[in-house]
Amino acid sequence: MPHVTAGDGVKLYYEETGSGIPVVFVHEFGGDSRSWEPQVRHFARNYRCIVYNARGYPPSDVPDDVEMYGQDRARDDLLAVLDGLGIDRAHIVGLSMGGFAALHFGFRYPERALSLVVAGAGYGAHPDVREQFARETAEVADRIEADTMLEFGKVYAIGPTRVQFVNKDPRGWQEFENQIRDHSSRGSANTMRAVQGRRPSLYDLVGEMQALRVPTLILNGDEDDPCLDVGLFMKRNIVSSALVLLPRTGHLSNLEEPALFNRTCGDFLHRVDAGRWQMRDPRSMTTDILWTPDE
Repeated sequence: MPHVTAGDGVKLYYEETGSGIPVVFVHEFGGDSRSWEPQVRHFARNYRCIVYNARGYPPSDVPDDVEMYGQDRARDDLLAVLDGLGIDRAHIVGLSMGGFAALHFGFRYPERALSLVVAGAGYGAHPDVREQFARETAEVADRIEADTMLEFGKVYAIGPTRVQFVNKDPRGWQEFENQIRDHSSRGSANTMRAVQGRRPSLYDLVGEMQALRVPTLILNGDEDDPCLDVGLFMKRNIVSSALVLLPRTGHLSNLEEPALFNRTCGDFLHRVDAGRWQMRDPRSMTTDILWTPDE
């Protein structure tokens, strides 16, 4: 099986399809490389598409030690994929946990990113829910270890921001549930504890956001409540960003609304490739409402 090796020796499984400008897709906690199938089928017509499984998701390695997981390791695993495939710069498209990885990649390695799509990123970021999120991630990790992903996956797959998917596309949702139940219990529990539970709040990263100049698309479903306020916060602090909400859509936007997701991201990528993505006009960043009085 094709793989690249991260700096700490962990092997990461990947697939690539198509040719052209590289696009790397980074999956969410409940997904894996298979979650991007609707995007690979669409974008591989014009781009070199790369998907990979995060550490803890077979056939990538599953370290037993929870300290082998974390937000910085997720960020650097993305770098390892680019380096392992000889890619200098790429468009980075991430959902949820993958959206956090994409954003942190842009903070740390902006010269390696042509653009960032930060989709469904926000869970546990707001200061009002930090303690609740820490408690719930620990509880979920315990449940995964006790019940296994084969059983707990049934519960996780029907959460409040995933019911939209089953209501719209029962067949697609069933495929998602089957796949999440395939995941490693050890890898999922360690990922929940160390990547999800320990990542820093985005509200503590204002300086990094305000310094970011990589073209960035923030994309959320409008019924993905944990991400809505966070998306606005990112939009207000990242001058290279645009914010898009998909209507009547939950967390799994790329699977729930693949055509709309692809069209939205495709327009963004094309504008970046054409050199037509601009920074926000500073005249729009004001506390005035109707007009700016003369000084």
